[in-house]
Amino acid sequence: MRAIARRLVTIVPTLIGVVIVTFLLTRVLPGDPAAYFAGPTADQASIDQIRAALGLDKPLPVQFLAYVKDLATGTLGAALSTGQPVLNELKARLPASAELTLTALLISMSIAIPLGILAAVKEGSFIDHVCRVVTTAGVSLPVFFTGLLFVYVFYYLLGWAPAPVGRLDVYFSEPARVTGFFTIDSLIAGDLETFRAALAQLALPAATLALFSLAPIARMTRASMLSVLSSEFIRTARAAGLRSRTVILGYAFRNAMLPVVTTLGMVFSFLLGANVLVEKVFAWPGVGSFAVEALIQSDYAPVQGFVLAMALLYVALNLTIDLLYGLIDPRVRLEA
Repeated sequence: MRAIARRLVTIVPTLIGVVIVTFLLTRVLPGDPAAYFAGPTADQASIDQIRAALGLDKPLPVQFLAYVKDLATGTLGAALSTGQPVLNELKARLPASAELTLTALLISMSIAIPLGILAAVKEGSFIDHVCRVVTTAGVSLPVFFTGLLFVYVFYYLLGWAPAPVGRLDVYFSEPARVTGFFTIDSLIAGDLETFRAALAQLALPAATLALFSLAPIARMTRASMLSVLSSEFIRTARAAGLRSRTVILGYAFRNAMLPVVTTLGMVFSFLLGANVLVEKVFAWPGVGSFAVEALIQSDYAPVQGFVLAMALLYVALNLTIDLLYGLIDPRVRLEA
């Protein structure tokens, strides 16, 4: 608990830095929110009036204090495009991004980890070459290109996938919100038709992100397993007559897990960034598409809220990984 408390204390300066840097970066971006919302036919007087109403005519220190006040009240400011508090917008959209990201991560883990283990155990075999091809493809293909390719093949050519119009087709209504995950909420409500529709909409964007995240997980699993399999204690375990399954999963993989867990944390953070592109390709109503639309409109508050929310997720993720280290290898806790 002391280690967790110390880590939480070190988080505070990081978040303060994120708040300051995000505020300054949004102010130096090109574009004028007042001119955008006034419209192309507005005169300078109208633009100046809107700028004064938004508080953008005040000095930067005054604007920053107003932003800090919004943070203290928990609203994160108001989105100019919707007129709603940014916090409410993020809370409404975050489950969509979380469902997409977690589904993609589960798919990639279920494929990449077994593939990496088999490639290491059977080094130089056909499965090892398949692992190399898959990881190379995942690294080489840009995530937005993969998404467009999947839409073209599975929706336009083959007709297997529904139209990329968001989380549900227009013929279905949202299930009663419990978790915010449509697949889970529809199962809780016992609505199998909505569950199948939500799963069909989720398939392509999740597969796009899964292919993107599969490569680093499989490569790290293979490399870490190869390193552990060449260790003395593995040769001793085999010489003692232990079953191959016990040696590989019980001894080798457990000792190879720390680099894999580190990679999973990095991949999850990459997925949060890649979500922005995938959500635009598939019209997914998550926080990524919300931030992009706000950036186009030079709407400062949603962009600041998005960056701060991502920073909090990264911090929580790093803390979770540190706790997993101690569960996987007790020596890490002793050294800490």
